[in-house]
Amino acid sequence: MDGPVPAFGIGRLPRITFGAGASAQLPAIVARHGRRVLLVTGGRSYSQSPQRAQLEAGLRASGVTLVGSTSVSGEPGPADVEGPVTRFRDEAVEVVLGVGGGAVLDTAKAIAGLLRSRTELMDHLEGVGRGLPYAGPAVPVVAVPTTAGTGSEATRNAVITQRGADGYKRSFRDESMVPADAVVDPDLLATAPRSLIAANGLDALTQLLESFTSRKATPFTDALARDGLASVRTGLLTWHRDPDGPDAVAARSHMAYAALLSGICLANAGLGAVHGFASPLGAQLPIPHGMACGTVLWPVTRANITALAERDPGSPALAKYAEAGRILAGLPADSSDEAARMSLLEVLHDWVTALEIPALSAYEMTAARIPLIVGDSPGSSMASNPIALTDVELSAILRVAL
Repeated sequence: MDGPVPAFGIGRLPRITFGAGASAQLPAIVARHGRRVLLVTGGRSYSQSPQRAQLEAGLRASGVTLVGSTSVSGEPGPADVEGPVTRFRDEAVEVVLGVGGGAVLDTAKAIAGLLRSRTELMDHLEGVGRGLPYAGPAVPVVAVPTTAGTGSEATRNAVITQRGADGYKRSFRDESMVPADAVVDPDLLATAPRSLIAANGLDALTQLLESFTSRKATPFTDALARDGLASVRTGLLTWHRDPDGPDAVAARSHMAYAALLSGICLANAGLGAVHGFASPLGAQLPIPHGMACGTVLWPVTRANITALAERDPGSPALAKYAEAGRILAGLPADSSDEAARMSLLEVLHDWVTALEIPALSAYEMTAARIPLIVGDSPGSSMASNPIALTDVELSAILRVAL
C-alpha cells in the first residue's frame, strides 16, 4: 500500500473468550456483571439438556440467582421481546445471558435494551418503528453462540421479523447493545444438524465476503475478513460432509471463528445486496435467513462483478473479489484477477450445490413476487453494496435464484 493507512473507526466490541471448553467459564463471567440473571435460550432441547443443569448449578455456586428464563423458536418477532420485557422489567435483572443461535442472541440483546429503558420495541425499530432515539441504559449481555453463522455475539443490533404480506425484517440497534462478553465455545456446536451447518455457514461466508467488498470496508475489517474467509474454506464443507467425523472438531472450530469475525466485520463495514434481498425474502416468505443468503449469493456476486467491470472498473471491490477467489479456491498469489474472480463464482456455485441449498421456489417464491422483493430491498445493506444495481439487474438475480 502506498501512502498512509486510511482513517477508520471501529465500534465497541465485546470481551471475547474463544476456545473449546470456554463455556465452563460462564458462571464466573456472568457473576462479574451482576447477581440476578435472566436466561434466554432456544427451543425445548436445551431446557432438558444436561448442559443447562450444569450451567444453573455453576451459576448458583458463583452466587448468581436465576431470576427467570425465556425461550424463542425461529427468528424473533415483537412478541418474543415484548413479552419477557413485561414479565421481568420489575425483577431487577442485572445481566441477560443468551445461549443459542443468532435468533436467541438477538432476542437477548433486544430484551436487555428495553428492561431498564421504559420504552417499547416499536419506539426504536428501524424503518417501521416510531423513530425515537434510544437513550438506554441497556442491561449487560453475555452472549454464547451455539451455531456458527450470524456473529450476533459481536454486533450492536437485534433483528426482529414480522412475517406476512405486510411483514418486515428490521433492526433495533445501538452501540450499548453490543454484548459485554462473548463466549465462543466450538464444543457447543457439536450437535448441529447438517442443514443448520449449511445455512449458518453460508450466512457467515456471505457476511465476510460482503463486508470485504463493502463501500465502508476498512483495513481493520479487511484483515479480519481475509482470515475469516480462509477459515470458511478450511471448515465449512468438511464439517458439513461429516459432522461426527475425525475432522469435525477442527472444522467446527474454524467455523465458530469465522462466524465471530463475520459479526465484527459486518458491524463495522456493513453488508451488501445479498442481505438487501435477505431482509424482504425473510419477511415475506417462510425462508430461514441463511438459506435466503445461500440462494442469492452466487447470482448477486456475479451481478456485482459484471456491473463493476462495466461501470466502475477502477473500484477496489473488483480486486477484492479476485482476492476472495484466491482464498476460497486456493489459487496461487500470482493468478490473474480475472481468473480468480471466475474461480470465486465457480466456488460459490459449487458450494451452494454441495450444501444442498434449495432454490427460492422451494420457499413459495414465484416470478410474480419479484417486483415486491425488489421494491422492498433498498436499505442499509444495499447502500453499502460495492455498486448500485438497477432494478433490472436485481430482478434478474431473483429469476436466476428461482
